[in-house]
Amino acid sequence: MAFRAPLNQACRRATASSSATFALSSPLASQWRRSNATVAPSKTDLAHGSKGPTAVMFMNMGGPSTTDEVGGFLSRLFADADLIPLGRLQNYIGPLIARRRTPKIQKQYAAIGGGSPIRKWSEHQAAEMCKILDKTSPETAPHKPYVAFRYANPLTEDTYKKMLEDGFGGGNGGRAIAFTQYPQYSCSTTGSSLNELWKWRNRLEGKRATGEVDPEGAITWSVIDRWPIHEGLVEAFAQNIEKTLATYPPEKRDDVILLFSAHSLPMSVVNRGDPYPAEVAATVYAVMQRLGMKHQYRLVWQSQVGPQPWLGAQTSDTVKNLIQKGNTDMILIPIAFTSDHIETLYEVDEEIIGEDAKGYDGVKRAESLNGNLVFIKALADIAKAHLESGSPCSPQMTLRCPGCVSERCLAQKEFFAGQAKEIQAQA
Repeated sequence: MAFRAPLNQACRRATASSSATFALSSPLASQWRRSNATVAPSKTDLAHGSKGPTAVMFMNMGGPSTTDEVGGFLSRLFADADLIPLGRLQNYIGPLIARRRTPKIQKQYAAIGGGSPIRKWSEHQAAEMCKILDKTSPETAPHKPYVAFRYANPLTEDTYKKMLEDGFGGGNGGRAIAFTQYPQYSCSTTGSSLNELWKWRNRLEGKRATGEVDPEGAITWSVIDRWPIHEGLVEAFAQNIEKTLATYPPEKRDDVILLFSAHSLPMSVVNRGDPYPAEVAATVYAVMQRLGMKHQYRLVWQSQVGPQPWLGAQTSDTVKNLIQKGNTDMILIPIAFTSDHIETLYEVDEEIIGEDAKGYDGVKRAESLNGNLVFIKALADIAKAHLESGSPCSPQMTLRCPGCVSERCLAQKEFFAGQAKEIQAQA
């Protein structure tokens, strides 16, 4: 089913598709940065001219903060057909897999301190970004940070309720930005988070008997749905790589191989046209351009689950194969993650570096973005450009995967694209 033309045209002012091969300092790159954003409408014009407050919701998959939360986290994760498609028996197979894996995964979280630090870092990043935004975008201040996780606390439902308690929506109107913390878009990650946000928006903000949502007094949403080659993101990655390269002896430094590791996807998702592999590759290429293309590199994929085919080559296999070929100096870069969590602290640090590369001190990992100030400034820059734009989402978001058959996905995209009317009315 194609998008209706008015909705598609409503998003044309947002992100233009662009090649990862252009220089990040070029006018095209600057234009991409400025346009990779969307506008949320004003809640009220205050005496000093601000159209704030503005809510900024950071969306991510999340992680259990304690080992007791692992079971619920896995249950929600394996129930999500957008992330792990299990077919018609999803509701039966998903809980079985979650229960079987819980004890093993609890041990892994215990090994990294008893829980995931992703909530701590997400809340820190959101709060610090909003402080910067209050200074750089006073016309939309104050900016209120929120974190909404897909599978762990704080869940999207609870965060939405907190926003209502804080005076957004619920008859009060107001603006909010759904800011994905997946730099590269996938229907299984950002798409799933937006599906969940759309669901709770319908349930919590006045669903009519006809099935239509009454927009009067509800939050008006806009979406930052991807930012794979933003120069601040690229610079933060590049600086972390350079910092790690500096730990090698000068005579070995130029021969270090860079392995950019991203979360894999089932090939069933890739083959229906998901843009994630291409956008991750764009980030990698942009970082390599910033580094001068001086090092050999590969893009590899981690975190495969289950027997079905996933995107490869797998990170662990690549490390072992390179070591067998005599390449023992390499840096793993978590290119699709914005903070540490189980995939970096356990899978990469403990399993791949600690076991697969045991005894090879030249196999290292670049630091995650976490509290990196360059990265947080980049988030603020993206959000500021978002607030200066006039679109509810990027034009890329309105293009469904060629093989998509999900009516929920279509309805979600139509909803967010349709927010253009509310934005224009309140501009």
